[in-house]
Amino acid sequence: MAKLIYVTNVSLDGYIEDDRGAIDWVPLGDEVFAFHTDLLRSVGTFLYGRRLYEAMAVWETDPALAAQSDLTADFANAWQAASKVVYSTSLAAASTADTRLERRFDPAAVRELKATASSDLTVGGANLAAQAFKAGLVDECQLMILPVVVGGGKPGLPTGMRADLELLDERRFPNGVVHLRYRTRGGQ
Repeated sequence: MAKLIYVTNVSLDGYIEDDRGAIDWVPLGDEVFAFHTDLLRSVGTFLYGRRLYEAMAVWETDPALAAQSDLTADFANAWQAASKVVYSTSLAAASTADTRLERRFDPAAVRELKATASSDLTVGGANLAAQAFKAGLVDECQLMILPVVVGGGKPGLPTGMRADLELLDERRFPNGVVHLRYRTRGGQ
């Protein structure tokens, strides 16, 4: 069975975007960017909320991004190689290949997807991830902790619930970013 992995960048105080909805404080750097790319390569399917999908779709719809450097070309190739499932009630059509639209999050369908997938899946977008956590579907949580305190905004982890985690791995980057990889209790 494939794992469902929640991967996100968060500020030190736990937010994925600040109180203006901005993420312009995310200083990844080349080493962290390459690390993200390696993670994407191991994933067969991305589960996205609409906003995150629209932000990420540019890696396929805007060829100028991939043309910026070898690092961005590698990231674009890894992103395009995976299937995408986008959960949205408002998106009329997907702008990328190998992308399926779903109007609602169905935990049973995601369980089936995990059971039949040959590669791991990621879930992205805080609201969608919260639904997956609450349904008991998340096997791993991988956080890129950024060295900034934004003081408020959208929480990166679900609120109103408890999840016990076991630390599997950590990595520190020279720019102050820390990657933490956790298994959820009951996860694989």
